[in-house]
Amino acid sequence: MTKPYPLLFQPEFKERVWGGRALEQFGLSIPEGHIGEGWMIADHPNGTTTVINGELAGLGLDQVREQFGPEWFGKQGFSEVNGRFPLLIKLLDCNDDLSVQVHPTDDYEGLPKGELGKTEMWYVLAAKPDAKIIYGLKEGVTREDLRKALENGTVMETLQEVPVKAGDTFYIPAGTVHALCAGVVVAEIQQNSDTTYRIFDYNRPGLDGKPRELHIEDSLNVTAYEGSGASTMSTEGAVPGEWLQLAKSPYFIVEKGIFESPWSLSTTEDSFTILVICDGEGTLKWDGGSIAYTSGQCFLLPANLGSYTLEGNSTVLRSYLP
Repeated sequence: MTKPYPLLFQPEFKERVWGGRALEQFGLSIPEGHIGEGWMIADHPNGTTTVINGELAGLGLDQVREQFGPEWFGKQGFSEVNGRFPLLIKLLDCNDDLSVQVHPTDDYEGLPKGELGKTEMWYVLAAKPDAKIIYGLKEGVTREDLRKALENGTVMETLQEVPVKAGDTFYIPAGTVHALCAGVVVAEIQQNSDTTYRIFDYNRPGLDGKPRELHIEDSLNVTAYEGSGASTMSTEGAVPGEWLQLAKSPYFIVEKGIFESPWSLSTTEDSFTILVICDGEGTLKWDGGSIAYTSGQCFLLPANLGSYTLEGNSTVLRSYLP
């Protein structure tokens, strides 16, 4: 019988027109090209990560899910729509601006079969001076205003630009118009979905030299013109040894923790736990084993792991189901 232990995965890397090489700073061996996304924990038709440590090495997350079920993943650890792992964990390198985009809710009629909506959150790992993001529409912009702006080429005038720095966090419910911009590296916790509707892509060519597809009608349909509940915060006030809640949604809870001495913690039977190591290094210990960790790594802790300890000097994000 396989005892539960923290799972580490081989990331799935995605080349994007806006990507770069910044994920190498985490010691990741990334392929050639403009690498924009590292799917660190993924169970999706467009990318499934494979365990690289311990007894289950070589198994995909989908195979682990099928083999161990609720005992390892928790009572709510499966999507009601498609049975897959409910979250997707990414690291993003934004060497250039991402397209202006918006994501649908779970109940949008235009969703591909078996696909979920997409509520997400960002934690800024690094940001160059004067870095910014696009975060929502300006107050009072209506569907008709947005349509006209798209038709006459003035869409950027309808969008809010927000300066960002390392440690900032952004909650992005479905329906929020948004775009990461050049010079930021973020950790992204999101629903397990790969559905994005592009509103505007700066009239630039994609990797194949052709303009990327836009999704104007879908974008207009799913945008939350009266507000989506998006929120942002600086995390400079985080207290060592205490969890600071960054985002709470129907799909995930995300907290930030910083520590300089051993921190004893525990999983619960209700949900798996995901740890994203934002910076630092140390050792993750549990009953029966230990593993060294370093920045950029993402661990999936089974719901039935129980007690574990983080040793080192680090900043981590902890995510679990509500």
